[in-house]
Amino acid sequence: MRQESIAGIQRLIGNVEQVMFGKREVVELCVIGLLARGHLLIEDVPGIGKTTLAQSLARSIDCSFTRIQFTSDMLPSDVLGVSILNPKSNEFEFRQGPIFASVVLADEINRTPPKTQSALLEAMSEYTVSMDGISHKLPRPFMVIATQNPIEYEGTYVLPESQIDRFLLRVDIGYPPEADELRIMRRHNPLDAIAALKPALTAEELLALQAEVSDITVDNSVEQYILNIVRTTRTHEQVRLGASPRGAQALYESSQARAMVENRDFVTPDDVKILAVPTLAHRILVKSRGADLAAAALERERIIREIVSDIKVPA
Repeated sequence: MRQESIAGIQRLIGNVEQVMFGKREVVELCVIGLLARGHLLIEDVPGIGKTTLAQSLARSIDCSFTRIQFTSDMLPSDVLGVSILNPKSNEFEFRQGPIFASVVLADEINRTPPKTQSALLEAMSEYTVSMDGISHKLPRPFMVIATQNPIEYEGTYVLPESQIDRFLLRVDIGYPPEADELRIMRRHNPLDAIAALKPALTAEELLALQAEVSDITVDNSVEQYILNIVRTTRTHEQVRLGASPRGAQALYESSQARAMVENRDFVTPDDVKILAVPTLAHRILVKSRGADLAAAALERERIIREIVSDIKVPA
C-alpha cells in the first residue's frame, strides 16, 4: 500500500475531527463508507451533530456538494430534475436537480413521502437518473449521506426496506465525552468551523483510494466467516427477514476499506466483527417490534452481536 494513500486517509480523518470532537471511531466509520463507495445513513437523536458530521465530511473532499432538506411536500422532480420546453428549439431540455453532485446530504430523509424517497433508489444503486426514457450519469465519486431522527414520528415516513438496503453503513454518533462536550459548548457556531475547513483530498485522489480498496486481500477463511454471519441472519429464530447478498457484499467491501484505514493490505476477522453491526443491523427485520425506531435498532444490533459471538472465528 502506498504511503501517499495512508497519508491522504489520515488527512481526511484529521480534517473532519477538527469539527467533530471526540468521535474518532465515528469519523473513521464514515471514511470507511466513503472508501468503499457506499452511502451512509446517520441516525441519532436531535442536536448530536448528524448534519455537522455530514457537512464536514463533504467539505473535506474537493468535489461538488449539495444539501437537500427533505420536507413533506417535496416531489421527485425536486431531487432529480425536470424537463423544460425550450421555446427557441421547441425541444425539451433536462435541468439537473440537486442529486447531480459528488456528495449529496439528504437531511431528514424520513420527512419526505415514499414517492420522493424512491426517487433516490436508481441513483444510489446504478449512479444514473432516468428521465423521459434517457439515462443521465451522475458524477464520480458519488455518495449519499442521509440523516434521520429515530425517535420522532410526527410528520415522518418510515424508509422502505429497499431503500435502507442501499445504505452501506448505518452510523450512530452518540453523546460526546465530557471534555469534548465542553469544547462544543464553548464553540458558538459550528458552521464557522465547517466553513474554515480546507479540502483534504481531491476527487481524483479519492477515486484512486477507492480503486485501491479492491486490492486488499481477503483470505478464503475470512470470506467464509463473512458468509456464515450473513447466512445465519436468515435462520436466526428472532429474525423475520435476514440480510441480502448485498449485505454480504457490504460487509466484504467495508472490511477491505477498514483494513486500508488501519494501514494493512489484508482483512482480519476483527475487521469483520467491528463492521458487522453497522453493515448488517439495519438490513434485518426482527419478529418482535420495538416501541419505536430506536428500540427496534437496539434489538437488531443485539441480534447481530449475538450471531457474531456464536460463529467460530477463523484462525
